Amino acid sequence: MTILANQHILIENTRIAYGVYGEGDPLILIHGTPSSSYIWRHVLPVCVEAGYQVYVYDLLGFGLSERPWDVRIDTSVTGQVPILRGLIQAWGLPSAHIVAHDIGGAAAKRFALENPEQVRTLTLIDIVSYDSWPSPRTIQQLQDGLDNLINKPDAEHRAHYAEWLLSAVANKEKLADSALPIYLEYISGPVGQGSLYQHQVSHYDPIHTMNVSEDLPKLGQLPVQILWGADDQWQVKSWATRLHEAILGAELYVIEDCGHFAMEDQPEIVAKRVLDFISRHNSS
Repeated sequence: MTILANQHILIENTRIAYGVYGEGDPLILIHGTPSSSYIWRHVLPVCVEAGYQVYVYDLLGFGLSERPWDVRIDTSVTGQVPILRGLIQAWGLPSAHIVAHDIGGAAAKRFALENPEQVRTLTLIDIVSYDSWPSPRTIQQLQDGLDNLINKPDAEHRAHYAEWLLSAVANKEKLADSALPIYLEYISGPVGQGSLYQHQVSHYDPIHTMNVSEDLPKLGQLPVQILWGADDQWQVKSWATRLHEAILGAELYVIEDCGHFAMEDQPEIVAKRVLDFISRHNSS
């Protein structure tokens, strides 16, 4: 297993796992749900080789970061924004290129709207937006109640999420033979299963994206790129089109043979598109 978030720091009085690699202009990679910084393991080395200093971290309540026992600690999309702001301050970065996926993209979007001067470029990959989430499948699942879901037998829980994670990629065999057990381990077991629902699923609320939807045109002041899997079943392509139309000047690139986890299906294309985009807008 490749552990990218191999250092730890206190941000907002919570422990955040992170990693820093390479030298050069700063580039921050932000994951989504239900994954971790591990999802960047194929993209990060390409960016380092291209001459960037790459920062990764696990969102609060995810991966190797703290899973707060206090349910009052906010691990929602909105709650992740001060974590990102605190990390950027702790890293001593006046500004950075930001690449973000899924709910990490929603947090990065909010951060960019609040702190545009700290964002050199913004790449959004298959992100949640507007009321595109939670999915009908998750809404149906939540009818069982969080307590019942937290206490489901381990084997039943793992089987459900194995199927769910496989639906995030176009190449299911590839994921099953590589990262699937690792993703499952983070969200299963005595800590992982309860944490998944407490820190992730319970915060699948479109209010965090709807309440900034009218501000999206302001992102047109920044270089914005939207990358989307053509076969994304979690966030279908029409959401990419809507985002593209809302953010004046944004570039949209649809990746073929690619699902929601673009960095699993097509990491080479993701890395190339990120680096090409940054190089064209790297004047600061």
